Amino acid sequence: MTDTATAPDVRGATKPATKPARPFFSSGPCAKPPGWDAAALATASLGRSHRSKIGKQRLQYCIDLMREVLRLPDTHRIGIVPGSDTGAYEMAMWTMLGARGVTALAWESFGEGWVTDAVKQLKIDPVVVRADYGQLPDLAAIDWSTDVLFTWNGTTSGVRVPNADFIPADREGLSFADATSGVFAYDIDWAKIDVATFSWQKVLGGEGAHGVLILGPRAVERLESYTPAWPLPKVFRLVSKGKLTEGVFKGETINTPSMLVVEDAIFALEWGKGLGEGGLIARSDANAAALDRIVDERDWLGHLAVDPATRSKTSVCLTVEGADEALIKKMASLLEAEGAAYDVAGYRDAPAGLRIWCGATVDTADIVALGPWLDWAYATARSA
Repeated sequence: MTDTATAPDVRGATKPATKPARPFFSSGPCAKPPGWDAAALATASLGRSHRSKIGKQRLQYCIDLMREVLRLPDTHRIGIVPGSDTGAYEMAMWTMLGARGVTALAWESFGEGWVTDAVKQLKIDPVVVRADYGQLPDLAAIDWSTDVLFTWNGTTSGVRVPNADFIPADREGLSFADATSGVFAYDIDWAKIDVATFSWQKVLGGEGAHGVLILGPRAVERLESYTPAWPLPKVFRLVSKGKLTEGVFKGETINTPSMLVVEDAIFALEWGKGLGEGGLIARSDANAAALDRIVDERDWLGHLAVDPATRSKTSVCLTVEGADEALIKKMASLLEAEGAAYDVAGYRDAPAGLRIWCGATVDTADIVALGPWLDWAYATARSA
């Protein structure tokens, strides 16, 4: 934490004596790993072709690190693809859906986005199961004879699935998990996941624009046995002559990646690996617990996700008593102007409130230091 002079605000609210040392609480792109420095990134691959020997080596090394840190079994393939998590998930939808019925679950804006793609773009008439922000639908009622689309951790609602127990081992359809703010922060049962997507910009604190696509054996079988009725753009094509293009999952990307972004991801993955098994999860847990204590100590703060079992430990969404969009914007602006917290306003489509990123790259001491600043911003914004 960094010291700052204690001075009374003109409206009577007292500014706290200390600020978070790293006031980066955005839910994407998220805080860089502690100790990150651009000068510490490896540079030998920069200015080289991604198809050069060193380019392929670094891409493969990045894939290997992801497998190790995620404890992903050899049965699952990992590919680096364009378009961040959105590109990866749409690649999966466009290439695999349509072989059987589809159930789309939506309890926040990104889940709704996949519903829109399925209904308006692919026109496959899915069964849509919705829940309000802060809630989770009845997972026990899902028809697993269909392919099922869901978000593991709702970044804009602060609601997550409690675990993978709701996915049956003998399912007929495929499970498609948008896991972008979930991977590295939760222990995922990969045997239950046929397709998973994420981007490096969330729990790892990497950069945007690149996505990661994970395919289980049942997803590969679907790709090799089914041809969708709609045309596929080049960046979505994962099959050649009826067989999976294996090179995509060995660092031979479909289009040109940024090797600088790849080196940044490698830095984050090496940091995460250095924490030991479960280290990233433990840091996220500690941060979420610290924010829980802040909420418990204030009667004007609450969790949008009321049930702790389904409450996100990364993108934590908070309710603010009496708040509307204008008050939240004022609070966020005050905190940013003071350098005390950046990007803490809730998502634009969500109910008015705050959203605090508690992923592994955030230091728990900074979450603790944030509490008094939320008090100050709330008091100051209300008196404006």
